[in-house]
Amino acid sequence: MTWVDRVVDVLTTAAAGEAPEVIDAFEPLTLEVAPHRWVTSATALRDGAGCTYFDWLSAVDELDDGFGVVCHLAALRADRVDHVLLRTLLPREQARIHSLQDVFAGATWHERETHEMFGIEFVGGASGPLLLPDGFEGHPLRKDFVLVSRVVKPWPGAKEPGESDADKAPSRRRVAPPGVPDPGEWGPRDPAPKSGEPDG
Repeated sequence: MTWVDRVVDVLTTAAAGEAPEVIDAFEPLTLEVAPHRWVTSATALRDGAGCTYFDWLSAVDELDDGFGVVCHLAALRADRVDHVLLRTLLPREQARIHSLQDVFAGATWHERETHEMFGIEFVGGASGPLLLPDGFEGHPLRKDFVLVSRVVKPWPGAKEPGESDADKAPSRRRVAPPGVPDPGEWGPRDPAPKSGEPDG
């Protein structure tokens, strides 16, 4: 039995016959499971496939599709290391999933970071502040988060640093930097005049 067959078999057994989706586009082995199978699948990988090494957990903002939560686990062998990515997709409106901290103690820090950066709630896990300063509003790794630094610092329009033609005369047409909405949708606004005061 190959590593892939063994892992798929372990997860299928844990899910009462519901096989995970094997995603062949990535390396290492990537398995997608339903959100309600998240903790069960991680436990099955640890106990049934020998994936006792928790490496990391994070998320990806997939816009209208929701948030992909990904966990990298590994089985440490005497002669090799077998890797597996466990993935699930959460709806954007209900971005919550059960915590893995009782399965892997090391997941706590990663879940706290993912909670801060994406706004995903890990039920039963720790959710205190970790990286962002007190009073910070928003979730910086969401794709709809406004990149204030792009507004403050002039953006040359290049894809990568060093690709712009900074020594040439700038174009008359200003291009909005990525991640910055139209000025009418975001940013400070002049306060409305109080009643009885002239407009301007």
